[in-house]
Amino acid sequence: MENQSSIWTIKPSKRQAEILEFIIKFQREKGYAPSLGEIANNFDISIPTVHQHVSYLRKKKLLAFHKGRRRSIQAFNDRKGDLVEIPLMGLIAAGGPIEVIRNPEPIEVPRSMLSRGANHYALKVSGTSMIEEGISDGDVVIVREQSTVNDGEKAVAYLPDQNSVTLKKIFHEKNRIKLVPANKTMKPFYEKNVEVQGKVIGVLRKEF
Repeated sequence: MENQSSIWTIKPSKRQAEILEFIIKFQREKGYAPSLGEIANNFDISIPTVHQHVSYLRKKKLLAFHKGRRRSIQAFNDRKGDLVEIPLMGLIAAGGPIEVIRNPEPIEVPRSMLSRGANHYALKVSGTSMIEEGISDGDVVIVREQSTVNDGEKAVAYLPDQNSVTLKKIFHEKNRIKLVPANKTMKPFYEKNVEVQGKVIGVLRKEF
């Protein structure tokens, strides 16, 4: 009977199982873990109640919680949620171009966000020109190194004539490149000399 009892002590409640399933699904679809607020909104419950359920799941060894880390909840049984380090290269403008900032430091991202066999890096976003693509000021974008992108894809663009970088959607025209913000209050601009330094493949949301 003791063995049977010990087995049942690790079984989550129905609500806890629903929260765990939501966290795993969210991680796989978004590439990062949900915040307590996002979990609360999904189930229409309070954040303290979510925190209580998450604490129980941690005690039952079904969740990990990394203090001080963005999107700190991690499901143990979600292998796609494993974290790997890539360099955080500095700031990139989602507004007007800013000077290139290269000060690499490591940042942990979900392995599921990365492409096998490719090089990746991260940049912290400054500005609001990409908000309609779900990229806000203070977010971190994950970039796969590549020198070309298809029309309409989000890219890190280096502008040699200005010695600056910017984050925009790219469109190729006959003799120039059109750089388009994802913000209806801002206008696109054109450059003849543009070097694509990578394609945006994911976003880590800023925590408030």
